[in-house]
Amino acid sequence: MQAEELQALIDDASADFALGEAGPALAKLQHAVSVAPGSFEAWHALAEIHFAERRFDEALAAAEQAHRLRPADLFINTTLSRIWMERGDKPRAEHFGAQARMLSWKDELARPADEAPPLR
Repeated sequence: MQAEELQALIDDASADFALGEAGPALAKLQHAVSVAPGSFEAWHALAEIHFAERRFDEALAAAEQAHRLRPADLFINTTLSRIWMERGDKPRAEHFGAQARMLSWKDELARPADEAPPLR
């Protein structure tokens, strides 16, 4: 599957979910990860939809796969924090929350001064 086709499939799944069609969205994302197991975006979308559907085991499995592909991603660390909190594991939730904060700070420090948000 070409990169454009894969992105279109992920976009279609996201649109399905936004329209209240979780089943078709999950099916499209399952197909996406089966044909492109290295797609961070597909795994992350799959984790988010499972999370929204309160399928925390499936959300965790997808999020962990996305994290293996891109461990320094702010958003997957946030997703993992939310999943672990829902599963009742506060120490793990705090770990991934701290990782997300550090990645956010790192991103802020890397921005040129003229792109930084104004101080209040």
